[in-house]
Amino acid sequence: MGYDIAGLRAAEFPWAGQTTYLDHASIGPLPERTRQAGERFLHRRARPFELTHDDMFGGLAAARAAAARLINAEPAEIALTTNTSYGLCLAAQALPWRDGDVVLVSDREFPANVYPWKRLGEQGVTMELVPATADGFPDEEHLVARLADPAVRCLAVSLTQFANGYTVDVARLSRATRELGKYLVVDAIQALGQLPVDVRATPVDILATGAQKWLLSPWGSGFLYVRRELIPALHPAVTGWMAYEGTDDFSRLTDYQDVLRSDARRFELISLPFQDMYGMTVSLGLLAELGVAEIQRHLGALQQPVRAWAGRRGVPVTSPPGARGSGIICVAPPRLEEAYRALREARIYCSLREGALRLSPHCYNTVEEMVRVTDVLDRFA
Repeated sequence: MGYDIAGLRAAEFPWAGQTTYLDHASIGPLPERTRQAGERFLHRRARPFELTHDDMFGGLAAARAAAARLINAEPAEIALTTNTSYGLCLAAQALPWRDGDVVLVSDREFPANVYPWKRLGEQGVTMELVPATADGFPDEEHLVARLADPAVRCLAVSLTQFANGYTVDVARLSRATRELGKYLVVDAIQALGQLPVDVRATPVDILATGAQKWLLSPWGSGFLYVRRELIPALHPAVTGWMAYEGTDDFSRLTDYQDVLRSDARRFELISLPFQDMYGMTVSLGLLAELGVAEIQRHLGALQQPVRAWAGRRGVPVTSPPGARGSGIICVAPPRLEEAYRALREARIYCSLREGALRLSPHCYNTVEEMVRVTDVLDRFA
């Protein structure tokens, strides 16, 4: 490993020895450094005369910079948001649609990446729900083939699927959309923090994420990436008052402006939860120290005991291995709900999703914890 697991657990997740938490695809814990930093910030917030302008707005700038580093973007391409849904809704409402346009969405996506596109029917835009494969994965062959249709204007897809951990070949989808002049919108909440993402190497138009899962950050934190060249073409349906040029000068707020900012701050709604963005910056700093590529390798190793056990016992694994896999591994033993309850009784926390147990370990989990999972599940195989 490229980092010290035992040291990480002791310093940042001191409770980890008391339970086995494998549910980061639902809610990520806060590292100790993030919790402590948040408490210090809230202590000052309770005494607002101690807060400076830089504490607040400098903190937002630091959060944008940390998010940009995570995906190899520019800070000017980052808007801070409170969840993934805001970014996807903004994309749906701000892209320049024409009557008769079609948006492709893979079936079995998380609802946050379905309903914003479905509502575009009110504007004469059709959401086409493309059937998944027999394995429940996005049918990339079909998606790429459909992009050739002149009516198709946009492809919206999760980088990693919530229910089975399938990771799309985003490089292939990026090439296809670039070549055909179509938009590519990515829901990245189940990927960022466990899989490396580089929007320079693999261009996308819009990427949205909350930070409360794999990014180990507070609720109410997240961000939106918009490709720099696309920013001027997007006019948000809802704007905050600081989305306009000139509003940084609080001494001249009634000099109303008609020009939206030239960077992604035009998409932000003020006031943002300063304390949550501050916490996200701290957590992203930890992930940068560990290295997301190292975390990815660690999660791959953690899956091996579960995959080997499932193979021996004939238990279906509904998550793909290899390049299309992720840190999520889903297994479907007989007596599924009984198995889930047995894990909870053993203080092993995971989720039931779409007919399988979803195990989603993170950077501080151990192989021994995954073996413990198989010991409990062996009764149900």
